[in-house]
Amino acid sequence: MTPLDASKSTRQIAAMAPIIPVLVVHDVAHARPLAEALIAGGLPALEVTLRTEVALQVIAEMAKVEGGVVGAGTLLTPDDVRRAKDAGARFGVSPGATDRLLQACEDADLPTLPGAATASEAMALQERGYDMLKFFPAEASGGAPALKSLASPLPQITFCPTGGVSMDNALSYLALPNVICAGGSWVAPDHLVQAGDWAAITELARAASQLGKS
Repeated sequence: MTPLDASKSTRQIAAMAPIIPVLVVHDVAHARPLAEALIAGGLPALEVTLRTEVALQVIAEMAKVEGGVVGAGTLLTPDDVRRAKDAGARFGVSPGATDRLLQACEDADLPTLPGAATASEAMALQERGYDMLKFFPAEASGGAPALKSLASPLPQITFCPTGGVSMDNALSYLALPNVICAGGSWVAPDHLVQAGDWAAITELARAASQLGKS
């Protein structure tokens, strides 16, 4: 997969809803009902971070849920890429980017959203062929004003800001011309997941799915 094709695919996934849930799941038993709740609320693209021992099993279970597109977040190594793809991930997300990681994604035909926090990082990725990027960590890197400042000099690049994005500030990102969607964890808070309150998660997802819509 070429970087251009990868960015085309990730942009299509990003455009499915204004928010991509960023999920840290500790129990495989929560995987399917959580995915079903988020999809029912209008958030079909799901990022499962590789931060727990069961993350790959969670991806495999979520991949079985109709209507969803499950990806793997926190890709750091080529081995992460291979294992995520084997588990059923249909896209990948990384906090940054290295040549080895990008090459592994391209070799595995895994569309990837590589992270960038500065103009130089974004330019380097664009030079390789990536023009749909993750802006991370969004709030710590200056928030919406910083991302807005990249729109004029780098109009060809679009972003999915992640890191500190919440229901309270998401609209400030989604209103930017260079933002397709944002990543956020507030739609699946751990206390609701642990309680199995899938109806409440569906309601949070439904509210998030309407962000930016008039």
